[in-house]
Amino acid sequence: MLADQATTAVPNDWDRRGLPAWTYTSEEMFEVEKEELFRSRWQLACHVNDVAEPGRYLCFDIAGERAVIIRGRDMQVRAVHNVCRHRGSRVVAAERGQCKAAIVCPFHAWSYNLDGTLRGAARPETLPDLDPVEWGLKPVEMEIWRGFVFIRFKPSEQPSIREIMARFDEEIAPYETETLLPAGDAFWSEALEVNWKAVRDVDNEGYHVPMAHPALQQLYGQHYYDEPFVGGTSRSFATFNESHGKLWSVRHYRSVLPEATWLPESHRKAWLYAGIFPNAVIGLYPDSVMFYQEIPVAVNRTILRGAVYRRPEESRKLKLARYLSGRIDAITSEEDQQLTIWSCEASNSSAFDGIMLSDLEYGVRTYHDELRAVMPVMNEAQAPAEGTLARRNAELLASRGS
Repeated sequence: MLADQATTAVPNDWDRRGLPAWTYTSEEMFEVEKEELFRSRWQLACHVNDVAEPGRYLCFDIAGERAVIIRGRDMQVRAVHNVCRHRGSRVVAAERGQCKAAIVCPFHAWSYNLDGTLRGAARPETLPDLDPVEWGLKPVEMEIWRGFVFIRFKPSEQPSIREIMARFDEEIAPYETETLLPAGDAFWSEALEVNWKAVRDVDNEGYHVPMAHPALQQLYGQHYYDEPFVGGTSRSFATFNESHGKLWSVRHYRSVLPEATWLPESHRKAWLYAGIFPNAVIGLYPDSVMFYQEIPVAVNRTILRGAVYRRPEESRKLKLARYLSGRIDAITSEEDQQLTIWSCEASNSSAFDGIMLSDLEYGVRTYHDELRAVMPVMNEAQAPAEGTLARRNAELLASRGS
């Protein structure tokens, strides 16, 4: 958010404190986050065209849960638990692949139809009769929003993803995201030895762009602004600077980018980001669409995961522009990773007194507010006594409702 915009958008009396340092290092806090955020909230798994053909599948793991998104012979996309009903083995081991006639467990060769129903068990004479639906792979709750596949492992009172993302429907419709195709290998991932929230904190504000991201600053720094989290989503938007910039990637990206006539004029030279609580962002560019997210593995280990998509009819110029925007994003990601490491290290320092937020970091504050709403124990300056954090959080939630 620009300084002049911040004065009208940010309340005068807002609390400038970020989350206390202990929330980034507590193993017990991490266990509560896995339950309250990553198993019970919508997770962006892939795009429908990542599984475009019958039998094509993609795996998604988070917080001890394992899902397979697969397209059936009826062309329907489904999500099921990657847990064999026999001994709990993964029924598919690769991150992505193709099942021909059936899903066959690599442990004892129990097989499942592409719709998840049980096809047959090995040595069936040694087992009781098994109903194919009752003993099929357990379904995972799934919704498709504008071509993106969202899953939720545990029931929740949270709204559907369609309701959560409704504010973006009109703005995103011209990007025709339902028709997008994976760009090459599409997916990428990288591991960082940091707490996942430290990644989100860096990503949720543009205050650091002028200093830390020369390419982004030259591309759109004069016009970039963040909007606060509202109802589980945030929005960031930036139209390009008038100058084409001096850096090679920025200058050439601006010069080769064709006119995106399918977009309204306001978005033809702009980058739009839709943040989705708790851990995902969709980026919409004139040349491509991408998403990225944090997959928490341990309290101090996070996998960054993302994918890039292209328009089905892509000219040579548009393809080159996509390559260059990806190059800018890759440089930015590398810069952010170092900032994340330094920020996360501070949580263990005796000199760190907590965060003091600028008006330009109101996105961080409102994101922290979303976290505190789910886990009010994060309001406490010190970590609860060992072994009591989950109970304390439940007590605080109960008292809020009474």
